[in-house]
Amino acid sequence: MLTALDDETDRIVGLEVGADDYLPKPFNPRELLARIKAILRRSDRAEVVGGSLAGRRLAFDRWVLDTDRRTLSEADGAEVALTTAEFRLLTTFLKRPRFVLSREQLLDLTSGRAAQVFDRTIDNQISRLRRKIEAGPAKPALIATVWGGATASPPM
Repeated sequence: MLTALDDETDRIVGLEVGADDYLPKPFNPRELLARIKAILRRSDRAEVVGGSLAGRRLAFDRWVLDTDRRTLSEADGAEVALTTAEFRLLTTFLKRPRFVLSREQLLDLTSGRAAQVFDRTIDNQISRLRRKIEAGPAKPALIATVWGGATASPPM
């Protein structure tokens, strides 16, 4: 995001709603160029789902994730739409069943970026994913938060 709003709250909200980066005006054009190059470097990386999960259908709880088609289906065949961020987060969890992962690890594994001090982007993504896959999002069984630790992956 390139914006005139430079308050800390504006930056946090911008990142929470999905911005890859946030640069307030006035800005140095060289900094903008450096940030664009950094984002492009991350986008040139192999896709998160590559390797061990490529071409697979993963079943967990009442769900089936088709990693090639990027679709999440319930046992009855009803598909649930996933954003790219939610898909990356879910595949990160499925690659690491029963692991406890910190916010920093999740941000690095899903988007290749380091967490800022008050960065809660990953918290919002987990919350949205829970609303889609948990039978009771208020009492999650698949994606658990470990206080003082991080988030545990769903069992496969």
